[in-house]
Amino acid sequence: MGGFAAAARERVNRARAALAAAQDAADAYETAVASDELEDALRVARENGVVVESGQ
Repeated sequence: MGGFAAAARERVNRARAALAAAQDAADAYETAVASDELEDALRVARENGVVVESGQ
């Protein structure tokens, strides 16, 4: 599960970065898309027992 856990954490990190960038750009559409991706990434991690650090 090590590889899966690392990939899940990386997906969460990428989604958080995309959300921050979209918010910084004040892009409502990209913010919504990135928010959905983050929610999905966190759900997949949680459902598979992958612990991720809390977001900023």
